[in-house]
Amino acid sequence: MSDEQRGRQRLDISRHAVRLFAEQGVAATSGEQIAKAAGVSERTLWRYFSTKESCVEPLLTQMIDAFRTVLHAWPPELGLIEHLRTAYQPVIDSSSGADVEAVLAVVRLTHDEPALRAAYLVLRERAEETFTEVLAERMGMRPHTFDVRVQAAVMSAVLKAAADDFACETAGRGITPEALEGHRDRLADALGLATRGLSGR
Repeated sequence: MSDEQRGRQRLDISRHAVRLFAEQGVAATSGEQIAKAAGVSERTLWRYFSTKESCVEPLLTQMIDAFRTVLHAWPPELGLIEHLRTAYQPVIDSSSGADVEAVLAVVRLTHDEPALRAAYLVLRERAEETFTEVLAERMGMRPHTFDVRVQAAVMSAVLKAAADDFACETAGRGITPEALEGHRDRLADALGLATRGLSGR
């Protein structure tokens, strides 16, 4: 099995895990149930994931990677707000509405499930490294200087708050084009304030 195939299988398991967590809660969901729903053996499940809660990571990574991708593509001639309004999507492949819904379902679950919240926060902390790289280049500074690290931490916090807001707003309503546009605008405006002073603003 290629790395791409393994990645697809991990993501498929993640989708089934999130569905079961949302339907019956994390405590009531077993690894055996997740494996059966995904059509894989328990051995395969535990080869990919150390705990049942970590099954949410591939979906959450879709959201974080989507922001990292758009940040890396930030053109020098554009301000961050303008770039985000035209290029940002909540997951890497936003043509899959089901994945956007699943990611938002995980975000909602993190509010009441400490183990899921821990996995979510760890992934966000790791993502800050990418933010520091992009911001350091933009600011003409070294990645681990205090100013760059503070900007990256603020950017991560804004992204998390925007995701929480979007998840709450769409709960029970589904994702409409208007809701997606509103999410993109709020994120862009907030990050514009947080990164004020960067070159190319």
